[in-house]
Amino acid sequence: MKTATLLVRCPEQRGIVAKLADFVWSHGGNIISSDQHTDFEANEFLSRVEWDLEGFRLAKEDVHGKFEHLARLVQADWKLVFSDDRPKVAIFATKQDHCLLDLLWRAQTGELKVEIPLVVANRPDLADLAKNFGAEFVCLSFDANNQEEIEKEQLQLLRDHDIELVVLAKYMRIISGDFLDRAPTIINIHHSFLPAFIGDKPYHKAHSRGVKLIGATAHYVTPELDEGPIIHQEVTRVSHKDNVQDLVRRGRDVERRVLAQAVRLHVEGRVMRYGNRTAVFE
Repeated sequence: MKTATLLVRCPEQRGIVAKLADFVWSHGGNIISSDQHTDFEANEFLSRVEWDLEGFRLAKEDVHGKFEHLARLVQADWKLVFSDDRPKVAIFATKQDHCLLDLLWRAQTGELKVEIPLVVANRPDLADLAKNFGAEFVCLSFDANNQEEIEKEQLQLLRDHDIELVVLAKYMRIISGDFLDRAPTIINIHHSFLPAFIGDKPYHKAHSRGVKLIGATAHYVTPELDEGPIIHQEVTRVSHKDNVQDLVRRGRDVERRVLAQAVRLHVEGRVMRYGNRTAVFE
């Protein structure tokens, strides 16, 4: 079944659910999933509507133009996602391979409905892995003075490959605000259950505190380090018998699951950002 999904964020107002349903129905669409959330404190209405495209009387390329009139009336920010689209994703990495390998494998098997034509790294360690999955591998090394130049090269690579989403799969670099302003949406995996243990070496910090749960967090990247809107999180139990290396090993399993799930939720149009928060329609 081919479907279309409409994500809408607008001020809370009477009749908005009926208006969205009527838009789909009036063009012959059959709604198969509908969910909404109202944040009354923020006066925000968020909705995800998915419908079957069989019998829908608008061509894909015409839906945007038709919905734009209603969007203006309700003052909406909105996005349209089609189930048969395969957005192009670039993965940024350093030398750890577990998240990169997991994403490449899920894309190759079709579990993730994306194309991954490009892997960018600041070290050469993962070149063979990327090439084995048919992705172009580009190594761009940083030094104390060349971040601006390297980021310009990265941005050009993203444009050349028509990249719609960047995923930081254990990319151990801080990205500049200028890069964020010019790049597509970026998702990061942080090896901690945020907001705990922000920054470097969270497993060492967790071990020193004697925690009984460790976790991982996938979030959108913003200029504030590890403080972007959270998409997905998971935890796993640890004990006093685990050393730092045990925490790292257990944490890697959580990291790859969390990152893959966050990418899936994003590309399927199940995540809506508002402020520094998200609504996730699973």
